[in-house]
Amino acid sequence: MIRPHRGAGIRMHHGDTMPAPKPTPKPPPSYTKSQWEAKLADVDVDRAALNKLVMDYLVIEGYKEAAEALSAEAGVEPGVELSTITERMCTRQSIQEGDVAGAMARAVALDADILTRNPALFFHLQQQQLIELIRSGDATSALSFATAQLAPTGSSHPAHLGELEATLALLAFDTPADADKCPMAALLSPSQRQKTASELNAAILASQNQETMPRLPGLLRSVLWAEKQLEERAKFPHMSVMDAELGAPSGATSAPST
Repeated sequence: MIRPHRGAGIRMHHGDTMPAPKPTPKPPPSYTKSQWEAKLADVDVDRAALNKLVMDYLVIEGYKEAAEALSAEAGVEPGVELSTITERMCTRQSIQEGDVAGAMARAVALDADILTRNPALFFHLQQQQLIELIRSGDATSALSFATAQLAPTGSSHPAHLGELEATLALLAFDTPADADKCPMAALLSPSQRQKTASELNAAILASQNQETMPRLPGLLRSVLWAEKQLEERAKFPHMSVMDAELGAPSGATSAPST
């Protein structure tokens, strides 16, 4: 026979206790787009710091016209002569088009000692020149260039020797199409040009006492991480990084009408 007792549970005649039912948890609060925007509007944001963050991104990524507009409208100092952005972007574009020699000439025009101060960068630019010669199918010129320009660097800097050997391995194939089958095929991809261009771009920025990486992308990643953590506590419109606006609330299929 079951006999009720005072307390949190019911005691069975054999000594076991049946736990009382747990209270139903309250659902997390849900916010419409207008409600969430109102809450965000209450957050105190340093507008000057925000404008500086945007200017930092525009200068580093090379958006000269946008940087000029922000400087004129908000009075934000770019921290660098905006005319140098054009030359820096032309330098990066030259590498992306395969004109490494032209990119090096532009970089030296901006800073005569930039390659001397950055020996690893100088090696990677020469490596990219070798890659472009191999891409063109001129194996003779590629081998001559490697022997005269890169071999001395590889022997004096063992850290670069492996990179040189990997690049020279591309010469074992008759055409760039054949090289696509080898493990070093990535050296012939557009991403390799982009990697070299980014390294040179960072060196130019450093020579101008600028940040080499924009802070805005890192801040956006932090916002997305914070949104993910907040999902457990509330339903709210998520920020769309691509569209720079609030989207549908978490757990919803579409944005609510307001």
